[in-house]
Amino acid sequence: MSGRGPDRLLFTAVLILVGLGVVMVYSASAIRAQERFGDPTSFLKKQVIWALIGVTGMVWLMGRDYRGLRPFILPLLFLAFGMLVLVLVPGIGVKVNGARRWLRLLGFSFQPAELAKLALVGYLARLLADKEERVREFGTGILPPLTVCAVFFLLVALQPNYGTAVVILLTGLTMLFAAGARVTHLAALGVGVLPPLALVFWSVPHVRGRILALLDPAQASPKVLYQALQSQVALGQGGSLGRGLGEGMQKLYYLPEPHTDFIFAIVGEELGFAGAALVVAFFALLLWRGTRIALGAPDRFGALLGLGITFVIVGQAAINFGVVVGLLPTTGLPLPLVSFGGSSLVVTLFGLGVLLSISQAAGMGSRVALPPRPLPAGGWGS
Repeated sequence: MSGRGPDRLLFTAVLILVGLGVVMVYSASAIRAQERFGDPTSFLKKQVIWALIGVTGMVWLMGRDYRGLRPFILPLLFLAFGMLVLVLVPGIGVKVNGARRWLRLLGFSFQPAELAKLALVGYLARLLADKEERVREFGTGILPPLTVCAVFFLLVALQPNYGTAVVILLTGLTMLFAAGARVTHLAALGVGVLPPLALVFWSVPHVRGRILALLDPAQASPKVLYQALQSQVALGQGGSLGRGLGEGMQKLYYLPEPHTDFIFAIVGEELGFAGAALVVAFFALLLWRGTRIALGAPDRFGALLGLGITFVIVGQAAINFGVVVGLLPTTGLPLPLVSFGGSSLVVTLFGLGVLLSISQAAGMGSRVALPPRPLPAGGWGS
């Protein structure tokens, strides 16, 4: 594939975030790894292996034409669907901390929900690109893709993995909006679906407890508040420049999951506000470059695919930031590229490889993929 080359700024930012993640995973996990496995580098070595696999895949994918992925999208979607079903089967899905989210494959644990996010983005990009103006129709335009989103949302929520389920739903709506769906249709769906969905979430005791703890901490139980409070303590102790790399205290069994869901709190404690702000800035850079790549794509499929990949990664990062600083209830979502976890890291890097492939193709043709809004004329329900 010829073109102007991959987006170097995005590529560099991704490598920096992965490198920072490797360093912070070691800092946050060394003591636990020593006590659990007798080797302080246990988590570090796994993260390095996953990072090498992910970066290799990213480099390979960015050198290929993303349009060649079209024939593989449906098989990938069905594979993700099958794995999401299997993970719910007792005896097949691996249950950890009350959630059945993993499959054990060839000695490795894999989280199908991570693959499902990327597969769904590819499917929606292909379907909505082919529909073109028909996406403005309700029955044949937005109902079929939303039905697929709803199925994936339900399968992931049943694990339960509510954070990823919400990301899937928001990604679907964002891609529909970008593809030109009528705002009146999307608003009507929101009015019809969101209230009963909120009631379902409210009926789950631990979800209700986390929401109430966020709204009124004084009335919440210490058990529900513990993780959020320890996270904020870590951020507060970091100050402007931090305690120093490796010098954090909250990872010493005060803060649960310091190397996974709450690694951003350890970044804030050890590297201070400056380090935490730098991480946020890199994700803002990813949002900027990803959006530019999508808008500059030579075709509608590339534009929607690039937008979807960007939203999945940056949207999940934004939710993670919100949880760590206490603006959102605890969700269990890792910080992409930084948190410990093979499934998330490898799949995210593969997705970024596709985004970088789109960046190579950008500028090779006329930019007709996503008109202003980006919507067809009269898209606001006219």
